[in-house]
Amino acid sequence: MRALVTAVYVFLYAPIALVVLFSFNAGRHASEFTGFSLQWYGKALSNPFLTEALLNSLIIAFTSAGTAAVFGTMAALGLERLGPRTRAVFDGLFAAAIVVPGVVIGIATLVALVEVFRFVNPVLTFLWPGDTPPKAGLGFFSIIAAHGLFSLALVTMIVKARLASLGRDIVEASSDLYATPFTTFRSIVLPQIFPAVAAGFLLAFTFSFDDFIVAFFVAGSKTTLPIYVFASIRRGVTPEVNAIATMVLVSSILIIAVARLLLTERRAS
Repeated sequence: MRALVTAVYVFLYAPIALVVLFSFNAGRHASEFTGFSLQWYGKALSNPFLTEALLNSLIIAFTSAGTAAVFGTMAALGLERLGPRTRAVFDGLFAAAIVVPGVVIGIATLVALVEVFRFVNPVLTFLWPGDTPPKAGLGFFSIIAAHGLFSLALVTMIVKARLASLGRDIVEASSDLYATPFTTFRSIVLPQIFPAVAAGFLLAFTFSFDDFIVAFFVAGSKTTLPIYVFASIRRGVTPEVNAIATMVLVSSILIIAVARLLLTERRAS
């Protein structure tokens, strides 16, 4: 059993270790290691196409994660006030949104957005006073919407788990002291659930920043960092691509570690 587990871990992580190793390659070929060098990191960071894709990914990730954190927290608070049977139905729907494959989410979101644009664009043309009315299409909004909807389910489940461990006695005590619902939420509930909200935001940010499948369907003419990497790989794997992958890997690990630390500290307290 130990040998089997070891083989599985080697199979999973050895290719990742090779990507990190060859990102420091001094040569121009990804399959031939000729010495250590940091030149490919500098070349990647000075690539204008890469920096543009990175900026797009950061804007999309921050916006979608922030939206998911706000509305996911609101959804979790609302679920706590539902009856057991109704809550079980919504719990199943949120869980299904998390386990549905990304390709299904991408196709479904693309079809839904196309239908929305088919209705919205004629309305904009009719209402716009000028000769060139705005036209809704795929781009930042479509990617943010797709990522935000998935991340909303993720944040909701995380915050809801924290709310389940939050005792109702302190909330009831606040009400007994004539505190308004908003004051109770701001002074009692929010400080208790904030680490879970922050962890949900970080996980949602990581998903949005690293996602390729969903973004590929709904990006339109916009290029995110994963899409740029995919397009670069089609021309061949280079040490520059390995350097990009290594930087994304390290950033994702750090963000997930911070999210894990937030959840662990709050659970311990």
